[in-house]
Amino acid sequence: MAPTDFSLKPVLTGDRTVLRPFTEDDALGMAEIVEDPEVSRFTGEPSAELTLERLRSWYGSRSAQTDRLDLAVTDRASGELVGEVVLYDWNPAGRSCTFRTLIGPRGRGKGLGTEATRLIVGHGFEQLGLHRIELELYSHNQRARRVYDKVGFVEEGVRRQTETRDGVWVDETIMAILAHEWAAHRGHPKTGVSSTAR
Repeated sequence: MAPTDFSLKPVLTGDRTVLRPFTEDDALGMAEIVEDPEVSRFTGEPSAELTLERLRSWYGSRSAQTDRLDLAVTDRASGELVGEVVLYDWNPAGRSCTFRTLIGPRGRGKGLGTEATRLIVGHGFEQLGLHRIELELYSHNQRARRVYDKVGFVEEGVRRQTETRDGVWVDETIMAILAHEWAAHRGHPKTGVSSTAR
């Protein structure tokens, strides 16, 4: 299995999406996405300090990061930026990392988030040699939960009442997928191995 090398920023192409390295020119599109009410509800309110210049600096520097992989999610048909996928919190001893994604309103309801998740998770296992990819999500984020279930993530536990959202305590669900699980179904646990998940 190939050693983990987050310094290489690939372009991953699916039937509906293209995942590509970020550039500073993506800042304006990402600003619109992170300010979307649904994104804010599940990721936290955008900071008042989140200026366009800071976003340009952030997204412009993603390709230089050697300990994480941040990729822009684009709609293959239109080329439009619709979100991001990220592998981060690299643990070399456990060959594991954490995954997160966000998809803006123009990318929802089209299967783009599911395909983007399959593409980056497959890259993590098949090209980077990861053993484990984990994630955390608010337990009330049913849209994300459906995607993670479809791809084969397994619930490992719940952190109870970790934060308040609109004055209500919310739980956080921990999920993970292991390399041997991915190898068995390649992101299609209900139907088995699929070559389209590459």
